[in-house]
Amino acid sequence: MPDRQKRIETIIKKNITEIISLKLNDPHLGFLTITEVKVSKDFSHAKVYVSFFLDKDKEIGMKTLDKAKGFIRSELSKTLDIRRCPDINFVLDDGFDKVARIDEALKRGK
Repeated sequence: MPDRQKRIETIIKKNITEIISLKLNDPHLGFLTITEVKVSKDFSHAKVYVSFFLDKDKEIGMKTLDKAKGFIRSELSKTLDIRRCPDINFVLDDGFDKVARIDEALKRGK
């Protein structure tokens, strides 16, 4: 992966985290973490992987992020040094849940 693409992904991850925590005052979000950002080669699309601390927050949190997508993208465009701010697509990252299920299955197997 080119260095520029990796750098943009890192900047987007950092900036979206700040936007959500400092500028997006929505109590429906709960506690979330941005686990990864993947940007297309032409920088037109960004997949933002999010993980929620509580299972009950997932559905409402994803809907809230989708509603706030325009605001987040607008704020993000102010911080990027590329011609066009990428379209943002929030994706639920259930990697932690999978690890917990595997760990639990291994414990039961012993």
